Amino acid sequence: MTILLFFIILVALVLVHEAGHFFAAKLFRIRVDEFGFGFPPRLISYKKGETRYSFNLIPFGGFVKIFGEDPTEEIKDGEEKRNFTRKPRIVQAIVLVAGVFGNFLLAWFLISAGFISGMPAPSGETWGVQVENAVLTIVDVLPDSPAARGGLLVGDKIISLAQNTRSLKDPSAEEASNFISGAQPRAINISVERKGEISAFSIVPANSILKDKQAIGIAMDEIGIVRLPFYKAFWEGGKVAIALTNETARALTNFVRDAFSGDANLKNLAGPVGIANLVGEARAEGASHILLLTALISINLAIINLIPFPALDGGRLLFVAIEAIRRKPISPKIAQYANAVGFIILLIFLGLVTVHDISRLFSS
Repeated sequence: MTILLFFIILVALVLVHEAGHFFAAKLFRIRVDEFGFGFPPRLISYKKGETRYSFNLIPFGGFVKIFGEDPTEEIKDGEEKRNFTRKPRIVQAIVLVAGVFGNFLLAWFLISAGFISGMPAPSGETWGVQVENAVLTIVDVLPDSPAARGGLLVGDKIISLAQNTRSLKDPSAEEASNFISGAQPRAINISVERKGEISAFSIVPANSILKDKQAIGIAMDEIGIVRLPFYKAFWEGGKVAIALTNETARALTNFVRDAFSGDANLKNLAGPVGIANLVGEARAEGASHILLLTALISINLAIINLIPFPALDGGRLLFVAIEAIRRKPISPKIAQYANAVGFIILLIFLGLVTVHDISRLFSS
């Protein structure tokens, strides 16, 4: 079921992204020769009108073959007006960005649907409705902290804390924080709910995390379920989608910066295997978690595609911008070579990340 669900999510993300390019091209009367899921060789295909629809062997991705994107393609008389490269630069840019916009719209829709069906949300936010069944939940764990070394994970729901004769059941965030900061430098017994099961951990706090206070290296919030009416769900879904897009863009920018300085943390990267594992975890938590995870992946796909790297939409946008500045097209051979090299580099990177995912699964 997890593999099937992962495949359905992958299909949805790819189809929405490529549909953005497809419909934008059709809107500006650019000929679309093929709409493909996955990369060749073809397994199944059929032609309707001027467009061939194909299902290909390599399932990690998809493409829309737009007439004119291949600069070496022969242009017959009367076809110039339907050629991508003969359209104004602004039209080319809109067609290229349309896939990214499609992914953002999908994320917006999924988050809104989550709010309608019931979405995990902090009780401290002003939603206009009561947050149901709020439970103190770990929302962040500092690397190499007592909590991380002791086995606590993001998503754990704190049931109780105890040390010697002091104990606290069903605490609020403030109560738990005060309990930990006032603890002795000895083990705190923490009971948490994880995937429906109760687990106990013994964590020794440290005073090196917060000045003059004991701490174990976690951030906590009271998370419950919020259900919103349609009109409000759509509004809040848009706000959350924009916030997640900003956070994702900031995180990706920091990762690229750290990669150039040699400080990038590869533990946060996930390829197809890692994402499939995340889908399995979200499936265990319920439909709203699947919707939110899919929205996050869709936003990540949108942001990554905007990177100005050959073979990505951002790289093609960069070529369009350069051509607009130079007021003449880039050499077809240079464009083809850059895209081919970029595609090979992306495949190698995908392979390395997949190997990292598999090794992480076996070591966990």
